[in-house]
Amino acid sequence: MKILLAIDGSPCSELAVEEVARRPWPAASAVRVLSVVELVTVAGPEAVTPSQAYYDTVESLAREDVERAASRLRREATTKLEVESAVCVGFAKQIILDESEGWGADLIVVGSHGRGLAGRFLLGSVSQAVAAHAKCSVEIVRSRKGR
Repeated sequence: MKILLAIDGSPCSELAVEEVARRPWPAASAVRVLSVVELVTVAGPEAVTPSQAYYDTVESLAREDVERAASRLRREATTKLEVESAVCVGFAKQIILDESEGWGADLIVVGSHGRGLAGRFLLGSVSQAVAAHAKCSVEIVRSRKGR
């Protein structure tokens, strides 16, 4: 089984990593831990794009996140998993879908920030978009309130 685990360094992503680690997966299962560095443009009279230094810093942090998650899966998974990691630059919704199709994922696992209607409207929901458009199964890991 091929599992694409999309993370963003948030507590929600930590829960998704924990969920993948605790599951008994079929033998020879593989996990690709993916983080996407989002392209940012601030609209206004003149569009502003962050500097290359900004993207370099964000990409470095994303690499640390995926390596930390990959190490945790190798160390804590209840089933021996083949684990790899990747960082891509682009729009998270589209990159996750493209990576899942290109890699042939059987399952995409993402965390949910649990934003309300207004937050989804203003910021969009990566997990919702992935679930709606993926060509494979999608699991959205939600925080268990009161843990």
